Amino acid sequence: MSVDVLRWEGLLQGEEVAYLTTEPEREPRFAPLPPDLDGRVRDAIGVPQLYAHQRAVWDVAARGEHVLVTTGTASGKTLAFNLPVLDELARRPKSRALYLYPTKALAQDQFRTLSAYRVPRLKPAIYDGDTPTEQRWQIRKWSNVILSNPDMVHVGLLPNHDRWGDVLANLRYVVIDEAHVYRGVFGSHVANVLRRLRRLAHVYGSEPQFLLASATVSNPGELASSLLGVPVAVVGDDAAPRAERTVLLWNPPLLDAELGLRGSALAEAAKLQASFVERGLRTLTFAKSRKAAELIHRFTAERLGDDAHLSPYRAGYTAQQRREIERLLSEGDLLGVSATNALELGIDVGLLDAVISVGFPGTVASLRQQWGRAGRRGHGLAVLVASEDGLDQFFMREPEKLLGRRVEAAILDHANPRVLAGHVRSAAYEAPLTADDAEVLGPEAIEAALRDDKLRRTPAGIVWAGHEHPAARVSLRSGEPEAFTIVDGSTGAVLGVVERSRAYSTVHEGAVYLHMGESYLVRELNLNTMYAVVEPFSGDRYTQAKKETMTGIVEPRRVEWRLGMELFFGEIEVTEQVVAYERRTLSSQERIELVPLELPPTTFATEAVWYLPEPHQLAEVDEMPRLLGTLHAAEHAMIAILPLWAMCDRWDIGGLSTNVHPETGRPTVFIYDGHPGGVGITERGFEQFEGWVADTAAMIRGCPCSDGCPSCVQSPKCGNLNDMLDKAGALTFLARLR
Repeated sequence: MSVDVLRWEGLLQGEEVAYLTTEPEREPRFAPLPPDLDGRVRDAIGVPQLYAHQRAVWDVAARGEHVLVTTGTASGKTLAFNLPVLDELARRPKSRALYLYPTKALAQDQFRTLSAYRVPRLKPAIYDGDTPTEQRWQIRKWSNVILSNPDMVHVGLLPNHDRWGDVLANLRYVVIDEAHVYRGVFGSHVANVLRRLRRLAHVYGSEPQFLLASATVSNPGELASSLLGVPVAVVGDDAAPRAERTVLLWNPPLLDAELGLRGSALAEAAKLQASFVERGLRTLTFAKSRKAAELIHRFTAERLGDDAHLSPYRAGYTAQQRREIERLLSEGDLLGVSATNALELGIDVGLLDAVISVGFPGTVASLRQQWGRAGRRGHGLAVLVASEDGLDQFFMREPEKLLGRRVEAAILDHANPRVLAGHVRSAAYEAPLTADDAEVLGPEAIEAALRDDKLRRTPAGIVWAGHEHPAARVSLRSGEPEAFTIVDGSTGAVLGVVERSRAYSTVHEGAVYLHMGESYLVRELNLNTMYAVVEPFSGDRYTQAKKETMTGIVEPRRVEWRLGMELFFGEIEVTEQVVAYERRTLSSQERIELVPLELPPTTFATEAVWYLPEPHQLAEVDEMPRLLGTLHAAEHAMIAILPLWAMCDRWDIGGLSTNVHPETGRPTVFIYDGHPGGVGITERGFEQFEGWVADTAAMIRGCPCSDGCPSCVQSPKCGNLNDMLDKAGALTFLARLR
């Protein structure tokens, strides 16, 4: 069954089709196997030649350089970084390699890949939180490829480096797969963990070479060198073949133009999935939550009459269950799989004809990764079904902004003071800090060490003055030391951590909290023990916090005259107090009730962009309350569009607009990084301000609603619950910025 048949049958037409195009197939470009590749490895890999980019990685690695390979989905990145490692271990089995993965599932998949090679004297092993204690010393002693994750290196390996002496002394390669995941706060932490690893390897006499692999990002060299602190060569010319692919942008029908109300994206996705499955197309549908994935599964089954050829696919499946789904897909017994975005698939993606992405997944890079799974057998079909979100609707009207755009930049900042502090203490615990360490850890680390009263100076260097190791108190996913632990009260399992500055608005009592696509209801938020106790929740509602926000300017770092007004980037202090929350139904978005809350205010320092509109830019919208509605709507719309320019989520960004700010004495709009300290998101906005404003104005202008809707100026996270928004005023103002 080809995609052409879908066209003949009229499935790819109608008012819902916002855009339809075909991306041509690409022929592979090959290169010979390296002549100096060990014969045992040559026999084990079983391929007569390499793609040109795989050979390029080998050549760069052979020169002793650190290298990042950034090519499309299923382009053979794994073999590219495995070859130098396999060759080294075949020749020198006492050498060690460390592979780091962001999830356990991916580490398990790589373990299976390595084991299947059957290279003599290759001894891979997984070392993570699930590894039994009695096996750990054996792995440290005999395994020459250790598969782990950054968290384990941070709290397991580095503080206990004396147990890892032989590994560190013989560490030849460190492989970092899925490098694009290491951005924002998490990436900033991981960058410090990798610097600490480089420092200790040097102490033990080794200088490991780093091999990185990443999905396509616009700044691969910058990302890799930010992670490691050293120059990294980039191989990005993808030589793998690609099947011809049809790309379809599908917009649910407009039910009420005045309110901007559209049909359900989930129902539309199910309609498409059912059509594809009926015609024998193997289809994978990505949704943003498990509830959404399960609803798509249910709606598809209702359309088909049964679910014999369908399966939902979620986090928590065992490797065996994943292999079973893979087997059923490959044999054609399973044709429709609904999964969550949060899932690292680990499925052999060579088996799919069509991919449906329900709602823009947040970054062009993520969307391309999902779509890259379509058409590995032949002509593929890649679909984006738009949600009502502003960015989704913008892409439906301006498809070239999505399809013709370079992917975003992955941004991190290892020197963010709130991230750096815990790693400086950890490094001082691991080995005395001296001025020489500035080269690896960065000069900011030594400056921070000299200011830290928990560290003390000795003749050998600066050391940790406490007893227990400090790494245990540093979460790699939080930008501040004070974080709440989220616990599932029904199982006792720890789901994650949330910074204090965000906890009151996301895990207050009564909140519906989303984790890995699963919904939980918060039963208790204990401010003394710093625990939030939740339980699984399947009801038809969500919550939105109402909060009061104030900003204080700490230090403008950059000031420029841009688009006819003063634009600032710098440090601000944000004070937020959650005063209530709203319960709404998921299905109809109706407000159920507003529940008051009594929570203390939180204050945090962060980075922000702010601007001061000139009087002529606000002419005719400068009377209250219209002025406030104009600025508030512009702020919301700019927050919705910023993820196009920086690799982030709108939930990572906050904002405040005011008709008169106490420090500027004028109308002012602030857009700030929601993570304490900031990780570079708003600085990217400052640098790309003209494009950011133009895209925002185009998004508002194109929305068919009359007074503002979730597809333009309403925000799902507005602290004022979307009160006081003037769509027309915002467009008038933004259109004058030239």
